[in-house]
Amino acid sequence: MPDVVFTVDQARSMRDQKAPGHNRWHPDVPPAITVRPGQEIRVECREWTDGQIGDNDSANDVRDVDLSVAHMLSGPIAVEGAEPGDLLIVDILDLGPVPHGPNEPARGPAPGQGWGYTGIFAKHNGGGFLTDRFPDAYKAIWDFHGQQATSRHIPGVRFTGITHPGLFGTAPSADLLARWNARERALIATDPDRVPPLALPPLAEGVLGGSLTGEGLAAVGRDGARTVPPRENGGNHDIKNFTRGARVFYPVHVPGALLSGGDLHFSQGDGEITFCGAIEMGGFIDMHVDLIKGGMAKYGVTTNPIFMPGNVEPRYTEFVSFIGISVDHDTDTNLYNDATVAYRNACLNAVEYLKTFGYSGEQAYLLLGAAPIEGRVSGVVDIPNACCSLYLPTAIFDFDIRPTAEGPRRADRGTCAVSS
Repeated sequence: MPDVVFTVDQARSMRDQKAPGHNRWHPDVPPAITVRPGQEIRVECREWTDGQIGDNDSANDVRDVDLSVAHMLSGPIAVEGAEPGDLLIVDILDLGPVPHGPNEPARGPAPGQGWGYTGIFAKHNGGGFLTDRFPDAYKAIWDFHGQQATSRHIPGVRFTGITHPGLFGTAPSADLLARWNARERALIATDPDRVPPLALPPLAEGVLGGSLTGEGLAAVGRDGARTVPPRENGGNHDIKNFTRGARVFYPVHVPGALLSGGDLHFSQGDGEITFCGAIEMGGFIDMHVDLIKGGMAKYGVTTNPIFMPGNVEPRYTEFVSFIGISVDHDTDTNLYNDATVAYRNACLNAVEYLKTFGYSGEQAYLLLGAAPIEGRVSGVVDIPNACCSLYLPTAIFDFDIRPTAEGPRRADRGTCAVSS
């Protein structure tokens, strides 16, 4: 059994924990625990919104979620001997939803206690990859059956999840943090009134800084980086193959490395396209930590982490795949090798296809965020059009979705949770 170094009471807010964790990246957030290289540890994690989303049939909670508190991270964890310029090795040994004892119910009130959720965030509050087509809030609740998930809000689907953490990373140095803030503020300034915004600047409201109080906490609120995007320290990568057996090499920017993480996912499609596109949950992650002294220079890791995927994942062998190119079809405008637009079009093509079987566009969008779809950059060399593709496993459906001469098998597929 790994050493349990960070515990979470899933019935209580992260702010009320013995070790409260944090929700901003800042080098002055003090470590909650110190571990040694070679140690196997268990870290328990709270669901990323601190339990704001409920197991119900309304998406009002997704519409009204307070994003100032996100993400709720467990840590920081200091590693003895870690120095700037090292690489921190993290091996994922195991992870999953909240374990329950033999006399405890399998389903509890918090995400991760037998269930999780996927949300389409409202355009005015986070948005998503397809927010211009789906500007309102929607939700799907998923039930866990061992390694598989089903949803009353998207019937006809069952799949094996690739359980993984959406977010893990090391603390930035003061210099790196200042660079983040400067460049992201410059981006916001190019279109300061955009909805959703181009980036999220530091925000004092909702800040959590571990054991810090007073001026120390205020400083984290003024300058601490929001945890929404991935950056040079790792952060919110949302890589679905970052699962059991994976090995990650994080750059170390401060003494002790100060590793933190959370945002556990039961499953996710490539891109996490609804913003809250994974099946979100609380739970645990077991890790082995070690160091490569001077590893950043040895391996040319000047910016972002590198990782080796594990070999534990569902094996789907048949797909229906959808193509997208870098053309804005609404205005019939060509863009030059824009892979983002190309993947967006691949997603929209998949949504339209699934609608012919009776799913609503919102159900299809939720499904593509949660199921283990594969997104691929297929070509970025044939000017002017980039080409991206989306691979949808056929075996996750309890009916045949392959094109046939008879046409799609349309049926009543129910409805996802909507906001009033």
